[in-house]
Amino acid sequence: MSKLEPGARVTTVWQGKPVWVVRRTKEMLATLSNDQLLERLRDPDSEVATQQPDYAQNALRSINPEIFVVVAICTHLGCVPLWRPDFPEQGIDEDWMGGFFCPCHKSKFDLAGRVFQGVPAPTNLVIPPHWYVGPELVEVGVEGTS
Repeated sequence: MSKLEPGARVTTVWQGKPVWVVRRTKEMLATLSNDQLLERLRDPDSEVATQQPDYAQNALRSINPEIFVVVAICTHLGCVPLWRPDFPEQGIDEDWMGGFFCPCHKSKFDLAGRVFQGVPAPTNLVIPPHWYVGPELVEVGVEGTS
């Protein structure tokens, strides 16, 4: 992860599915507790337990706030969302604060993979099992002691 710049994303594969590892900036993290954003989310507290391991059932949906690991498949019909970290972002909505946008049916997810209300996707993006092998290496698909 040392080569992953703040605000950048890399893609890997786990169980044949694309997985993104995102290094969130302080500005990105600040948007995740914005009251205007939270009231627009369907499951802001990640209460659907099957969408993430217990250790990622928190507001940031991660072990390490800065590093976000997520399966890059929309929970509606399985399209791969687009990474749209910038805000405002033309063509998504005027209050966009960054996140993931599914071009197939217009589902929107914030920078923690939490789904917006009023879109076809029924649940937040899935957080795969993962753990930190060391300070600069995350292993996807395995739960360990982080």
